[in-house]
Amino acid sequence: MNSEISKDIWVFAEQTEGRLAPVAGQLLGEGARLLSDMPAGARLCAVVAGDHDDAASASSEAIAYGASTVYSIESPLLKDYTTDGYAKAVTAAIEEYIPDIILYGATPVGRDLAPRIAARLGLGLTADCTRLDLKASDYLEFAQKETTMDTSGLDLDDTHLKQTKPSFGGKLMATMICPDARPQMATVRAGVMDAPEPDYNRTGEIISVNADINDEDIRIKVVSREVLESESASISDAEVIVAGGRGLGSAEGFKLLQQLADKAGGVVAASGAAVDAGWIDESMMVGQTGTIVSPRIYIACGISGSIQHLAGIEKSDTIIAINTDPDVPIFEIADYCIVGDLYEVIPALIEHWDEYKSLK
Repeated sequence: MNSEISKDIWVFAEQTEGRLAPVAGQLLGEGARLLSDMPAGARLCAVVAGDHDDAASASSEAIAYGASTVYSIESPLLKDYTTDGYAKAVTAAIEEYIPDIILYGATPVGRDLAPRIAARLGLGLTADCTRLDLKASDYLEFAQKETTMDTSGLDLDDTHLKQTKPSFGGKLMATMICPDARPQMATVRAGVMDAPEPDYNRTGEIISVNADINDEDIRIKVVSREVLESESASISDAEVIVAGGRGLGSAEGFKLLQQLADKAGGVVAASGAAVDAGWIDESMMVGQTGTIVSPRIYIACGISGSIQHLAGIEKSDTIIAINTDPDVPIFEIADYCIVGDLYEVIPALIEHWDEYKSLK
């Protein structure tokens, strides 16, 4: 795999029924940023797999999000995601074109597909990344701000992708590099990177790739599909989030938070401390080790603000924090700090919420 390597950056553009997953747009935005640090002639490419209609629609959308070239792998057998079909088809495309970097979303599909490809090709893979760097200077500037990071012994060659992820439950940040094997591969958490505004007037090249798969290659058949609402998905897409922490005192406190969320047209979430206490399901956890969010309004109720939690909410437009302790860390980044008992403040917010609708 190390001969005739292109300098291209590939994004696995996950799609369902012809629509890109949100993380695909985010990764194309990040790929464009990394591309500026690549040698001349490098391209930002997307790889799309699906049947003819879905692949065509997703390819056009990938170009709108910034891909200059799309490798379109089309087959009726790729209509639904299967591990066998997608792993064989995408692996063959990689073997034929050999990009320098491949990024996948850390979605159920990406987390299943990327390690299968890595094993088939003998490649490295870093899972659940929250930051990517090529330039050593950019990485060092970031690392110097992180007290948990040690850069000693790390090869900071500008050609190596520095793949940073939280480790040990978010208590440490670890950076991986693959100095030898290519392509370099990583899965990236949804919501961490910013997606560009799509430009549907953009044009790009679409290269058809032979899927070369048959029925015998696919051992598991999809016989039906049922779409279920996911709490974590609703958290990542919500415009208003009302989150509770240890300061709630018990699971009963989330009933009050739900009333405020219903009034504000939002959803309920939680800090790691509330999840660890068993008050709410883990799928509701916001933070670096949970779901990273970017709502219009984030209301933190009884949350002190660990480093991991703050990293998960820093892209929120407006942060409102309620806590009895005026010295909690979350007050350092909150736009509005309310020092008081949440069981007195939240009922007042519910009562007067209509007056706050214009808050942005």
